[in-house]
Amino acid sequence: MSDAAGLGAFLKARRAALDPADLGLPPGVTHRRVKGLRREELAQLAGISVDYYTRLEQGRAKNVSEAILDALARALHLDPGEESYLHNLAASKRGEAPAPQRVRPELQQLLDAIQAPAFVFGRYLDVLAWNALGGAVAFDFAHLEERSMPKLVFTDERAKQLHPEWDAVCRELVANLRAESGRHPGDPGFARLVEELSAASAEFRALWAEHAVREKAQGWKRFANPVVGELRLRYETLRLPDDPDQGLVVYHAEPGSASERALGLLASWIAADDRPVDTLPSHPRAR
Repeated sequence: MSDAAGLGAFLKARRAALDPADLGLPPGVTHRRVKGLRREELAQLAGISVDYYTRLEQGRAKNVSEAILDALARALHLDPGEESYLHNLAASKRGEAPAPQRVRPELQQLLDAIQAPAFVFGRYLDVLAWNALGGAVAFDFAHLEERSMPKLVFTDERAKQLHPEWDAVCRELVANLRAESGRHPGDPGFARLVEELSAASAEFRALWAEHAVREKAQGWKRFANPVVGELRLRYETLRLPDDPDQGLVVYHAEPGSASERALGLLASWIAADDRPVDTLPSHPRAR
C-alpha cells in the first residue's frame, strides 16, 4: 500500500470509528446504515471541501499541508500517537531500508544491572536485548532463533497460555506496530512483516484492518508464568535518545503484591541456577 493510500485508509477507519452522537449531531441524523461520520460531515468539521477530503481518502491528494492535517486530527479526535502517525504518513519520507539495529554494550550492562524484567525492542517490535529476569517472565529469548514479538504472539501456540488476556495483548501489539510503521513510511521491512503475519493469522488481519494506533508507552500485563504462576506487572517504556527506534521496557509489580513476591521467587530461582531460566521449549511452533 502506498503512503497516500495508507493515509486514506487511516482517515476512513478513524471516520468510521466516530460516534455522531458524541459529536453533538442532532438525533435525527444519527440513525444511519453505515456507522461513523459521513465524508461531508467530517469535511465540515475540519473546514475543508468535501471534494478535497474525498481525494484524501481515495489516496489522490499529495503535499497535504500541516494546517489541514491538524484540522483533520481535531475533527477525528485523534490522540497524540494517532496524530503523529497521521503526520508521518503524510510526510512520505521514503528512502532506503534502515540499517540493522545494534544494542550498545553499555545498554546491555544497564539491562543486567536492573533488578526487574527488562528488554530493548527495535523498530519492528523485535527484542534486541534483555536481562535474565526479562527472559524468564514469558518467552525465553536466549533460546529463540527469531525474537519478533508480533510473530511470537500471533503464530506461537504457547502465546495464549502465557497471556491470559491474549485478545487485549494482540490488540495492543497491532496498534503499537502500526505506530512504529508510521515512523518509516515505505520501509519494506514493515511490508514483509505485515504480509507474513496477515498470511499466518486471521486475528492479525482483522486487527490490522482497524487501523488502530497506539504508541508503546505504559500499561499493565498479566502473565501465566510456568514457574511462579500468575504475574500482574506494570510496564514503562523509555525511548533511547541516540536511537528513537529502540525502546527500553521495564516491568515492575505493585509494592506488597503477590506479583512482587512471585517476581522475587523467580529472581531467586534464576540466581540459584546461575543462568537465564529456560522456561519454554527452545523453538516456537507455528499454529
